[in-house]
Parts: sequence; C-alpha cells; structure tokens
Amino acid sequence: MQYKFKLYLFFILFIVFLSGFVFLNIKTEAANQALETAEIDKAKLEKELIQLEKEIVQKEKELAGQKGQSASLSRDISILTTQINKAKLDIQAKNLTIKKLGGEITEKSKQIQSLNSKIEKEKESLAQLIRKERLLDNKSIFSIMLSQESVSEAYSDLATFSSIKEGIQNSMDEIRGVKTLTEEERKSLEEKKNKETDTKVELENAKKKVELSEAEKQKLLSISKNKEVEYSKVIAERQAEATKIRARLFELAGGVSGGGIPFGDAVKYAEYASSKTGVRTAFILGILKQETGIGKNVGLCYLNDSQTGESRGMNTGKIFKNGMSPTRDVPPFLTITKKLGIDPYNTRVSCPIEGVPGWGGAMGPSQFIPSTWMLFASKIAEKMGVSTANPWNPEHAIMATAIYLQNLGASGGSYTAEINAACKYYSGRSCSDPAVKNAFYGKSVMSHATTIEKEIQFINEN
Repeated sequence: MQYKFKLYLFFILFIVFLSGFVFLNIKTEAANQALETAEIDKAKLEKELIQLEKEIVQKEKELAGQKGQSASLSRDISILTTQINKAKLDIQAKNLTIKKLGGEITEKSKQIQSLNSKIEKEKESLAQLIRKERLLDNKSIFSIMLSQESVSEAYSDLATFSSIKEGIQNSMDEIRGVKTLTEEERKSLEEKKNKETDTKVELENAKKKVELSEAEKQKLLSISKNKEVEYSKVIAERQAEATKIRARLFELAGGVSGGGIPFGDAVKYAEYASSKTGVRTAFILGILKQETGIGKNVGLCYLNDSQTGESRGMNTGKIFKNGMSPTRDVPPFLTITKKLGIDPYNTRVSCPIEGVPGWGGAMGPSQFIPSTWMLFASKIAEKMGVSTANPWNPEHAIMATAIYLQNLGASGGSYTAEINAACKYYSGRSCSDPAVKNAFYGKSVMSHATTIEKEIQFINEN
C-alpha cells in the first residue's frame, strides 16, 4: 500500500514538472525571439552610427581646409556653415546613440528581472529541500530499524537523504552564482544609464552650439559682401574682446597675491595640468572658481597656536578654537612651511566655518587641508619639475586640483564622471548619495565649467 502511494506521488510530481517544463520552454522561446529582434535593431542602429561618424570625419577635413585659407568674410561664413552641418550630423549620431542605449537599458532591466525571478525560485526549491532534510534527519537509524520498512526501503531513505544534502549544496551554489551575475548586470545597467545621461547632456550642448553658430552666420550674412572693411571691424572687435578676456582677473582662493591671476595664465596652467591628467581644462577651472566662492565666504586666518590648532582672523583678529586640527593637520602644515622656508604663523589658511562642526586650515587656491596636500605633494612636484610643491603657487595648486580630480574619476570627461568627481571633491561622496546634500556643488561647478569652456573657445578662435 505504501509502495503504491509513493508511486502515485511520483507520478503526480512528474506531471507537474513536465507541465512546468513545457511552459518554461514556450516562455524561453518567446524571450529568444524578442532578443533576436532587439539584436537586429541594435545592428541597424550601429550601422547608421558608423555612416554618420564617417560623414562627421569628412566635415572635419573640410573645416581644417577652410581654416587654412586667408581670413575673409566668405571664408568665415563657409567655416560656420561647415561647423553647423557637422554639429547637425553630431546631433543625429547622438540621437541614435540615445535610442540604442534605451534599447540596451530595457534589455538589461529584463535580464535583471529574470535573474531575480530565478533567485526566488531557487530559494523556494532550497526551502523545500531543507524541509525534506529535516524530516529525514528526524528519523534516526535506530527508528528505521524498528519501523515496518524493509532493509531496502531503509537504504532508500538513506540514499534520499544523501541526495537531498547534495541538492541543497547545489542549490546554494546556484543562488550564489546567480546573485553574482545579477550584481554584474546591475553594474552594467548603471553604466549604460550614466552613458545615456552623458549623451543627453552632450546633445543639449550641441543644439545650443548650433543655435549660436546660426545666429553668428546670420550676423555675417547681413554684412554686404562688398564691405570687407566693415567685416575687418568685426574681426578687430572680436580680437579686442579676446584680449580683454585673457587679461581679466581669474580670482583664486587662499590669499593669492593680487586676488588672482590673468584668465589667460589660468587657462595655460590648466591646459598643462589637463595634458598630464586627462581632466578637462574648463572643469579644473570650474572647481577652482567654486572653491574661490567658498573661500570668500569663509575668510582668511593665521595659525595662532600649534599645540591646540587655534587660529586668528587675518583682518579681524578673531580667535577660532577649531582653526586647524592639531593632530591631523598642524604637523604636516609645519612640515610644508618649513620646506618652503616660510613663517607658519604668518601664512594664510582658511578660517573654520562658524556654526559648522569641523576645522579650517585649507591652503591656497585648491583649498587642500595640509594632510591631504601631503598625499599628493610628491606627485605634484614630479609633474611640475620642482623639488617642493607649493600650495600657494597658483600653477602648483591647479596641478594639485587636476591630480585629485583624476583620482576621483574625472578624467573620463563625461558629464556624470565630472559632476560626481566635483561632489566627491566637496564632500567625499558622489552626488547621488542620499546621506549628503552635495548635488548643489556639482551642479554649480558644471555651470562654471560651461561658461569657462565658451570663453576658452572664444579666445582660441580669436
């Protein structure tokens, strides 16, 4: 009777398993068809992108040839026309990239959903195996011998127990493997979402550039072709404006002599730092501009007591108990000033922010605290070709900022890489971290960088 019951139970389980297998097979076939369609669409988009990239390269060659010609009204109109056409092709390419990424994001989301379902099913399977294990585990060898079961049935129970044990181990291994795969897919999805954001930002910038170029072209077309003299005046005005921008003071924090350096020098220093680190020139200067704004609000202090870290206001004489960390920052600060041969008690550092926990003591334009500066000092000196890096030297400070931003991932040059590096520069965490409210800093830096990028482009073209 017991044997018949077991046989009946096995038959029921087999039918359930078979129906599940058929359903799974149909579902898998549908998923495979959807995947095949997605791959065809992806291949088509990639083909269109390759063609657009070839056309963009051709426009770049045309542009290079036009710029080599003598300056004239017709030449500059031709250059603007080519730039506009190239930018429009670039916009088409970015739209295709966004569409392609959208498809890949959808695909990745489905894969993650499928993997999560697999984990849940495997967990349920594992729970059933554990329940069976406990049931058999409660039957001791002695109880089996005293039961009505035959020797062969007893051995069968023991074999089943061993099989369940093996099944539990396999199930746990499977869950671990699927979890690892799910995490990899999540990381890949995050990268694709960041890439989509970057491309959308680039697209908006490209559209704005086309609008500006179109306006400039219309301005040139309004000048009569017979009035090259009038156009010469336009060129002279641009050159004068470019000279004014180069000479304009680029304000720097940290008590730099004169309050800053000429914008042209700042660009030159940042371009050199960019060549050594891969961090965008305008982004480096955007960070320094933001730090200067903060530095103005904080004010300047002198170290007053190296034992306690107390500082005093440079202009007010006000005493700050939390001027500089006596354990973390005072010792490296004394080392830095000694190497540079300057008086530590008459060297400008930032005052602490009143009403906010923490310390002051940030040095120079990059606003590094002494302990942080020491982490990068040898690398800064190496890249600048000097024996000792100086936090109050604008050129050294700009290099320091670039090196730190490189370490924070900004050398990728994408919008998400840069804005997250900016937030980390400010607070040590990315902009999306809910534990800190630092996104305002990243957005402000990116806004500064956009303005500076336009100014750099203008002075380079004039």
